[in-house]
Amino acid sequence: MGIRQRFEQQLEELRTDVLKMGSMVEQELHVAMDALENLDTARAREVFALDNEVNLTRFEIEEKCFGLIVTQQPAARDLRSIVTVMNMIIDLERMGDQAKGIAKVVPHMVQSPDIPRPAELHQMGVKVGRMLNQTMTAYAHDNIDLASAVARQDDEVDALYARIFGQIMSHMADAKTPDKIEATYEALRAARELERFGDLATNLAERVIYMVTGRFQEINVDRNDAAG
Repeated sequence: MGIRQRFEQQLEELRTDVLKMGSMVEQELHVAMDALENLDTARAREVFALDNEVNLTRFEIEEKCFGLIVTQQPAARDLRSIVTVMNMIIDLERMGDQAKGIAKVVPHMVQSPDIPRPAELHQMGVKVGRMLNQTMTAYAHDNIDLASAVARQDDEVDALYARIFGQIMSHMADAKTPDKIEATYEALRAARELERFGDLATNLAERVIYMVTGRFQEINVDRNDAAG
């Protein structure tokens, strides 16, 4: 095998590693949502173990990236692919942190299991999980159309978060004790973690587009930022 062929093989192995990490984060989110919806503290603890695996995977991939840069001195297109990977694994690790944040609220909510949990929480979990899955598919196939479509879905996640925020503020106003106020607030914390998870999925999609085209663009610009 020639030097170039070997290098291309290493780049493909790197892509496979990132796809594996994406699957790990998707699983972490799934377990966290299961723990939240069933108020299952044992499942919540599983999330912490999964998150440790995600963190270790991030550093393993990062080491491979540094090794390729140092030993292969990649040309512009190849370097862009490697830099994209380094950015993606940081975002994926952060997404794992958001899933862990969801798991952290479960023990608090268990104390007041009668506190209403908005149905939109489940919807948000499904949507952001799908966004991550589709982004990984876009990355696997250099599909910028799919990546663009994923990024635009973030508006739907934001709309669900806004609805949850309104419901939870109303519940907090009606809560009679500090414990119930805290438990109600924990549901809002979970929603915020999911909203941030969606933002990071959008970041990933934008990085896929950059890798393929060499152009970086913010697809889903915050309207308040644009107005400013």
